[in-house]
Amino acid sequence: MYSTAIKDNFYQYIQKLQDTITNSIEAIDGKAKFHQDLWDRPEGGGGRTRIIENGNVIEKGGVNISSVHGKLPESMQKYFGVTDANFYACGLSLVLHPINPMAPTVHANWRYFEMYDQKGNIVDRWFGGGQDLTPYYLFEEDATHFHNICKTACDKHDATFYNTYKAKCDDYFWNTHRDEARGIGGIFFDYCKITDKMSMQNWLDFVTEIGDSFLNSYTPILEKRKHMPYTDDQKKWQEIRRGRYVEFNLVHDKGTLFGLKTNGRIESILMSLPPKVQWVYNFEPKADSEEQKLINILKQPKQWATL
Repeated sequence: MYSTAIKDNFYQYIQKLQDTITNSIEAIDGKAKFHQDLWDRPEGGGGRTRIIENGNVIEKGGVNISSVHGKLPESMQKYFGVTDANFYACGLSLVLHPINPMAPTVHANWRYFEMYDQKGNIVDRWFGGGQDLTPYYLFEEDATHFHNICKTACDKHDATFYNTYKAKCDDYFWNTHRDEARGIGGIFFDYCKITDKMSMQNWLDFVTEIGDSFLNSYTPILEKRKHMPYTDDQKKWQEIRRGRYVEFNLVHDKGTLFGLKTNGRIESILMSLPPKVQWVYNFEPKADSEEQKLINILKQPKQWATL
């Protein structure tokens, strides 16, 4: 397998980050522990899947890393417009679904990709990733906090990054068939390649900055909301909205599709799906309700950062 300093350094980073995040979430939950599966991909590589379920705070979640390589599948060769290419990809992907509907679901991933010709020369490489928040009840202070952390991390590297990647996040996490956002966004970046301003080392520094900011962006919100009182109707609303989350992941999400097309481990790919979901026919929230307030926000992305 081919080796580059950027690839090796990033893979070492996500291994440590997985430990940091899972340790933090276990401490917040206070009951459940992550179950670990080590798996191999027959075509090359493998991963370390960690799943948490039925806790005091987290209903279901996963924090997974993978490092896979081999011949780029024909479907992906057509997508990238190449022939006879090999690839390497590694990354960390996480989703956390809290029990309490007042606490938002969070998703994040940070990844690196290299593509090679038959002689082993790198013909393309890039970073991608981001983090986004999916609330079921909107607390504007939570949205502001999450986005401010994202902006602070971005601003350390380029003053234009936050607005650019916030807009990309709003555009990407959009359920076109529902004409609404999946959540209140965050940042999303992809195909981050060498430019006149950014080397691959610069991109590595940026992506690890974002990864390091994750816990500070989410855990204060989770701590604040995890024990708030809620009703059965509010839990039902959470499960209805989780249905929209599932729809996005199975219909639109590129990461899910890439995993399926590269013979990824199905249990790891679909770990993002929540355990309890409802599809209620033509459900409409009451006018002027907190549920309708959320829908109004999801129909029109908003600027949340105040820094």
